[in-house]
Amino acid sequence: MQVLQVQLAVQADPAEVGRARKWVRARLAGNGLDPDASVAETLVLVVSELVTNAVVHTGSPAVLRLTLPVVADAVASTVRVEVADSSHAAPAPRRAGCDEDATNGRGLELVELLCDRWGWYPDGSGKRVWCEIDPVASIHVERQEPVASVL
Repeated sequence: MQVLQVQLAVQADPAEVGRARKWVRARLAGNGLDPDASVAETLVLVVSELVTNAVVHTGSPAVLRLTLPVVADAVASTVRVEVADSSHAAPAPRRAGCDEDATNGRGLELVELLCDRWGWYPDGSGKRVWCEIDPVASIHVERQEPVASVL
């Protein structure tokens, strides 16, 4: 299986998060993946959360890296997202609490829920947070019939 690895330098500015989302959509489209597919939407959301965490919590630049399958393998291969920053502090999932209007505290919780795997490791002068999404698993989840809940 062949993969394409691309990366984007992100400045220490929260406005860079929007640029990272646009960049991811363009990379997906350029690699033959439908940028409007639900797996693409998931990737864009995960990138948004990880880049936001890196920029907001470190106040320094970061590097976003995507590892994408080549077009022939696009439907069957895992997509990996990595964000490297200059902080040695471990990412700490927080719960937003009972306040439904809270604007932070859900990022890593979303990553955990949306990705098949995620983690982090020390890397050079900082750390690298990574996650993987298996498009095939995402397709199977999308096709499941809704389960009726009993109240």
